[in-house]
Amino acid sequence: MPLVSIITPSWNVERLIGEMIESVRAQTFGDWELLVADDCSTDQTPAIVGRYAEQDPRIKLIRQLRNGGPALARQAAIDHAQGRYLAFLDSDDLWLPPKLERQLAFAQKTGAPLSYTGFRRIDETGTMTGRLITVPEQLTYEQLLKNTAIATLTALVDRQLAGKVEMKNEPYDDFCLWLSILKPGLVAYGLNEDLARYRVRVRSVSSRPLRSAGWVWHIYRDVERLPPLKATWCFAHWSTRAWFKRMKF
Repeated sequence: MPLVSIITPSWNVERLIGEMIESVRAQTFGDWELLVADDCSTDQTPAIVGRYAEQDPRIKLIRQLRNGGPALARQAAIDHAQGRYLAFLDSDDLWLPPKLERQLAFAQKTGAPLSYTGFRRIDETGTMTGRLITVPEQLTYEQLLKNTAIATLTALVDRQLAGKVEMKNEPYDDFCLWLSILKPGLVAYGLNEDLARYRVRVRSVSSRPLRSAGWVWHIYRDVERLPPLKATWCFAHWSTRAWFKRMKF
């Protein structure tokens, strides 16, 4: 069995998914499987993944029966995952070659149930658009409520330490997952190295901050059940950090 299972939802990304797959195949650590759960794409995305799967048995295509969104696609990939570690990489994002090797060594050294790394943003053409996004050394549940530090493409979960990994079918399902892992009292650890490239597209969540803010408020009140005063306090911190994170200086 592979040590790392890479969880990737996909939907209509025929122009970009090949580049993502190549960034996985270029990893200096090779004991992985890439599980691409396609959410009923209407373009050539499944065919492209299928061709890669024919060339490399570590790559597996999972076809969703109906379009249900990224949370359900991620869960389908998780349900097929064989690795102890789950790494998350969306279909338009990229890893630098040492990402898995460096982060696995870090996770094993720290005993992290959940770890995350620094990254840079790129645009649709792959051009870098800003500074290195650095991360805090540690995050507890209470700290994560007020923070935007864990980008999905940088997350690595140790299932032996984190317990059951289950996506909630909610907007910002990744944020919900990180909170659920830390809520019992576990601590996440950050590796401040530039190891990933987060692509911001015109229609991506990152290009619509007001919608993102609404989703975070929904998580506070309806998922985590925070009282109004605490939710407001956390949201003030979250939104301030989100603003600074978007700045290109």
